[in-house]
Amino acid sequence: MMLMHYHEMCKPVSIMILVNLALAFVNLLLKKVLNEGMDYMAIVTYRQAISFIFMALIACFYEKKHKLEAHILCLLFLSALLGVTIPQYLFLIGLEYTSATFSCAFLNMVSLFTFVMAVPFGIEKVSMQSKSGKAKVLGTFVGIGGALLLVLYKGMPLISNPQSQHMANEVTSTPPAAKLEKWIIGSILLTVGCLMWSSWFIIQAKISKTYPCQYSSTAILSLFAAIQSAILTLIIKRNKATWILQGKLQIMSVIYAGLVGSGLCYVAMSWCVKKRGPVFTAAFTPLIQIFVAVLDFSMLKEEIYLGSVAGSALVIAGMYILLWGKSKEGEQYVLKDPQTNQDVECQ
Repeated sequence: MMLMHYHEMCKPVSIMILVNLALAFVNLLLKKVLNEGMDYMAIVTYRQAISFIFMALIACFYEKKHKLEAHILCLLFLSALLGVTIPQYLFLIGLEYTSATFSCAFLNMVSLFTFVMAVPFGIEKVSMQSKSGKAKVLGTFVGIGGALLLVLYKGMPLISNPQSQHMANEVTSTPPAAKLEKWIIGSILLTVGCLMWSSWFIIQAKISKTYPCQYSSTAILSLFAAIQSAILTLIIKRNKATWILQGKLQIMSVIYAGLVGSGLCYVAMSWCVKKRGPVFTAAFTPLIQIFVAVLDFSMLKEEIYLGSVAGSALVIAGMYILLWGKSKEGEQYVLKDPQTNQDVECQ
């Protein structure tokens, strides 16, 4: 019994570690193709279209038919808009304006934003009479402080790469003031994108209660996101050249982002939201930054700044204070929400 319980506890943790490692590779590949001039919305459209085809095929073979009601379709449409189409667009612009490591630092805020949103919806409870409730509030404020530091303070480079500095010197026809302005705009866009992505976890918690088919829901979500992003692209840019993929790197990056980043990763996150809740699932996003920081410096030759490190440290500290408070409520959560184990399965 103890072994089975330990396995059930470790399974979501292992899955979320693998998910964030896969997403780290997605971010690095997309940063590379953005530097080559690939269009933001073309990436999102192709990525979601590939995800839809892949997940629809899996759903046909591995899931039984489950009644799909109109309100679930509406939630999936909203989930695609707020959790995929707009956030991915904003994230890609922020990624181009800043760096892969810096943009991933903002993902640390997702768990805090998710917690703040979960409270008014009754998904999370906060009691200031208990230590766990105080820890949740303290962790939230520490994390928000770190998020503000990330946006408002860049600081000096802590780890400089000679190749990165050489490339910067060659391209620095851009004045420092303009660079700082782009950095601030990128930071604001990343913050808004994280807020929207946090809403996806809340909506997904609602969807998973009534429609437990992760493959089907991810396929429908990807279809809606592909249609939305294609319409946005046609409105914003009417140039046919936007849709042309150039070179093997762009093709492979889009395929990997679609199959893994928007397909398998979203299925895994949906499953974890169903099993352990939105706050637990969102809490693993800081791992993306750790994975990216190592790969970013070695592969993309990006510099790491003091503001990124200090702000990230505060956000991560706040997140784990919040999680400590949540862990203290673990037994109460099981008693409070026994129906999670009685949800209808779609297998």
